[in-house]
Amino acid sequence: MTGTSWQHQIDEFLTYLKSTRQLSHHTLDSYRRDLKKISQFAGERDITDSAKLHTADVRQWISHLHRQGLTGVSLRRALSAVRSFYKYRNRLGSNHNPALNVQAPKSEKKLPKALDADNMQLFLSIEGEDLLSIRDRAILELFYSSGLRLSELVDLNVNDIDIPDALVTVTGKGDKTRTLPVGSFAVRALEQWLKAREDLHPETSAVFLSNRGVRIARRTVQARLKKYSQQQGMGQNIHPHMLRHSFASHMLESSGDLRAVQELLGHANISTTQVYTHLDFQHLAKVYDKAHPRAIQTEMPINKPKPATDEP
Repeated sequence: MTGTSWQHQIDEFLTYLKSTRQLSHHTLDSYRRDLKKISQFAGERDITDSAKLHTADVRQWISHLHRQGLTGVSLRRALSAVRSFYKYRNRLGSNHNPALNVQAPKSEKKLPKALDADNMQLFLSIEGEDLLSIRDRAILELFYSSGLRLSELVDLNVNDIDIPDALVTVTGKGDKTRTLPVGSFAVRALEQWLKAREDLHPETSAVFLSNRGVRIARRTVQARLKKYSQQQGMGQNIHPHMLRHSFASHMLESSGDLRAVQELLGHANISTTQVYTHLDFQHLAKVYDKAHPRAIQTEMPINKPKPATDEP
């Protein structure tokens, strides 16, 4: 059982994150899930007060989660949530953070999968003039055109779309906004959808709606992508993250401009972009051969040493 002390303190912490830090509901849900796990683990060991949790307990908890199959990324996120929780408690007068020196097991970094240009064209070739087909074409084209996160797409409002200038303004992580270009295919798909959208007589400003006229849910978008993965014969389930990664990979392969791709993706640190996008080795080799002074092949004079003689 979760102790009342735990639950009260967790609720207090989540309220602080929402009101003061103004974190997104998605981030708050992640904190809530991870803190629920540690509080349940502690409750099963009769540790009903968060101040009584020790470093050894946290290590056992992480080992327990690891045995359940959680990846290194998920374990590091869970530890980060616990550290943040205790850091908040310290601001209220506590002097205790049992997660501070606990490290999560390392896991192999896997690059996100990307579709090549031909498969992407196949996936985006959705036929049909019914309302849902028109909407879904606009969703997929915008995903690939501008590299949006799923949360950014579903949160879009009509006034975020600038059709004449082919721009879209999105709110990303940390409530940071950025304005992105929209490709011509996506512009045409959006124009068609925004016109058809009026048939639903929406009472919301959301760009993308369900067939009931309310803002579309994330799960609905994911389910529609899964449907088209099968319908288009992709041989795998295409998810929003894959479309975003394909956008980033294709942009980077064509331009080689990592900083520009970082800006388009809305990454705070370029190290995130380096992991999230990748160039094939041949492309890197070509860039290197063209750019590095010591890589350029030129005819250099060869000075052969003179044979040694015994003459003075």
